Amino acid sequence: MKILCLNPGSTSTKIAVFEDGKQVFITNIKHSAEAIAKYKSVIDQYKVREEIILKTLADNGIDKSEFCAIVGRGGLVKPIHSGTYEVNEALLADLRASVGGDHASNLGGILADSIASDIPGCRALISDPAVVDELSDLARVAGHPEFKRISIFHALNHKAIAKHYACEVGVPYESLNLIIAHLGGGVSVGAHYQGKVIDVNNALNGEGPFSPERSGTLPAQQLADLCFSGKYTPDEVKKMICGKGGVVAYLGTNDFYEVELKMADDPRFKFIADAFLYNVAKAIGAMAAVLKGKVDAILITGGIAKGKGMMDDLTEYVKFIAPVKIYPGEDEMAALAMNGFAVLEGREEAKVYS
Repeated sequence: MKILCLNPGSTSTKIAVFEDGKQVFITNIKHSAEAIAKYKSVIDQYKVREEIILKTLADNGIDKSEFCAIVGRGGLVKPIHSGTYEVNEALLADLRASVGGDHASNLGGILADSIASDIPGCRALISDPAVVDELSDLARVAGHPEFKRISIFHALNHKAIAKHYACEVGVPYESLNLIIAHLGGGVSVGAHYQGKVIDVNNALNGEGPFSPERSGTLPAQQLADLCFSGKYTPDEVKKMICGKGGVVAYLGTNDFYEVELKMADDPRFKFIADAFLYNVAKAIGAMAAVLKGKVDAILITGGIAKGKGMMDDLTEYVKFIAPVKIYPGEDEMAALAMNGFAVLEGREEAKVYS
């Protein structure tokens, strides 16, 4: 049983082949900025990306006719429950319309459907997109009726790590209360209550801890004053929030590995790294309150979790709440494959998007 997993990024498309649960091929196809710039929108890129994917498979001796499923990274569709979804016309329409924003992940389902449609019996799936929404009603209240808290987070990795931990301790994910912090280009800290993420910060556009290139929660009055100061365009303000905020705004780099290397010699780098950990710890503490102190474990994952010294410091902040376990890095391709095989093997049922 073979599965092809697709993870489109802004200037790359990562593909991986899994057979009987094991990864047998992986590569990250780079797309030049010039090639991408030819297209008005991300969606317009799907055909050229598909051609490159199929050529890469053929060049590596991989017969596409053997695939039982193509699993794409989920895009910014309407808010949905966690799970693996069969790609249908409703899903494709919302991906093409970019209902949640024009993002490279929207190509995941479109590419999966296009490639699978040419393979007899092959299924097209997406799994746990960033817009997975299991927030409690209380968590949605933002403080003014004109505003509402939104669930956008690293759902694929959160859920995969939660299920991995549950398997390690030998109990169902649905029986656990977990706090999971994904520390990467964005940061999301979520309260997992018996299989649902009942509260989590919007990791994309302005909430929670700051990250390598996102500002997180900013002082509201200062932000309002800045917006009406006439010094910045709306696009420039949006970039401050996501893209040019956080660590890159303070230190000129969004590479936490570089930050760690320079911490010992440059107090600026050490200070911002400490502030980052301080903010993540505060968010973890807040989620402990959401779970009323009944926390089975705190799980830390993402690229920044590779820094042992920093994770030791973060653990010191929060270990009084519950045991802390570190899962360095992230493996979205393995998570996509895990969910795809669960559907193909009948352990989970594919959901219907509507």
